[in-house]
Amino acid sequence: MSRCVRDLEDHIGTSLFHRHNFGVTLTFAGERFLPQARRVLRFIQQSIEDLGNIGRVENGRLRIGIFSSIASGFLAELFSAYDKSHAKVKIEFVEGHPNQHVTAIRKFDMDVAFLTGTQDWPECGTTHFWSERVFAVLPVGHNLSGREILEWPDLVFESFVVSDAAPGPEIRDHLVRRLATLGYHPDIQAQYVGRDNLLSLVAIGQGLTIVSEAMVAAQMPGITYRPILDDILPFSAVWSRRNDNPALRRLLSMARKMSRSFVPCLSIVGYLPI
Repeated sequence: MSRCVRDLEDHIGTSLFHRHNFGVTLTFAGERFLPQARRVLRFIQQSIEDLGNIGRVENGRLRIGIFSSIASGFLAELFSAYDKSHAKVKIEFVEGHPNQHVTAIRKFDMDVAFLTGTQDWPECGTTHFWSERVFAVLPVGHNLSGREILEWPDLVFESFVVSDAAPGPEIRDHLVRRLATLGYHPDIQAQYVGRDNLLSLVAIGQGLTIVSEAMVAAQMPGITYRPILDDILPFSAVWSRRNDNPALRRLLSMARKMSRSFVPCLSIVGYLPI
């Protein structure tokens, strides 16, 4: 220890201690240096503890891209469970287009995105975690609202309304694909509104729309939901394999475990059970 102290004194160019036969006392420089050194050591110790907390996922941050509703379903259950076990991890949610999310993931500006489909994205890991049925959203009193289940031919001559913002363009593409197989090009109007106001537009008769199963939990006056037969959307997590954020690794681990036992719940007002 004394050798280390002398090396430090040589390095800074001044003595920190007066050395006597009966012991040592601090020099003027030592009196100035010691309190500051203690503060530095406390800072280092705190930093070590903080890093340990992050490694144990007691603290941390996650930036998550979402493309589906989190009103209910798999994501709602996942984030609720994650918050209970990692309450100090701060999560920022970002809605947006899949391409925007994946670009952010590759730049490490986003940790993970939950997207429709199972496609492989270059430079990213992808895992299919759950699937959701597709539902038509109808105004109350619509001639199709008396049916428990709809089929795409039932919707051939209907008009539709979608949001201009994500996931509106993807919903439009889904409508076009499904109805094109029946030889019909649907009438689709894009509106500059969010999801809540989009449902309000359906309620006042501006057109029908479609949503994934998780959105069915969003209850609004004047609308009802009906499942579309055999129309299932797979959902996957996309992330960078080079991202070593412990909070992300823990989230993915929980998602894998949950996906093995996840069963959607659809005891929803306004939806006639199958």
